[in-house]
Amino acid sequence: MSTRLGVLIMSAVLVIYLVAVAQLSISLMISGDAIAQVIGVALIVLPVIGAWAMGAELLFGLRSQRLADRLAADDQSPVEELPVRASGRPDRAAAEASFPAFRDEVEQHPDDWRAWFRLGMAYDASGDRRRGRQAIRRAIALERAGD
Repeated sequence: MSTRLGVLIMSAVLVIYLVAVAQLSISLMISGDAIAQVIGVALIVLPVIGAWAMGAELLFGLRSQRLADRLAADDQSPVEELPVRASGRPDRAAAEASFPAFRDEVEQHPDDWRAWFRLGMAYDASGDRRRGRQAIRRAIALERAGD
């Protein structure tokens, strides 16, 4: 629950910031000064990009959480019990040792969203967040295509 609260707080702060930047941009555009108008037009891009990025991240989080919940309901939790560091993150060496099993599962079942999701979680536990997110995006796409 604390993660959701953190997401809500950070999203609210970002929305406040985006609104403030948009208001500043509009006031610069209507100021009558040519340089201020150019800056205002350039500045309006930031809230648009920020809103898009926030929406994309929230949607990714909701969809990946839905898949995690489905796996947990089926008793197919994506991450086996790994030793954790003081921060609560899985021990990287232990995660890397268990990684080949997840990779092999994807090679055997390339169209199974569950295999891709577990691979994504294994990548994340190993410290490779970029590949983890790619694998989870693939799992989301496969699951959505299957519905």
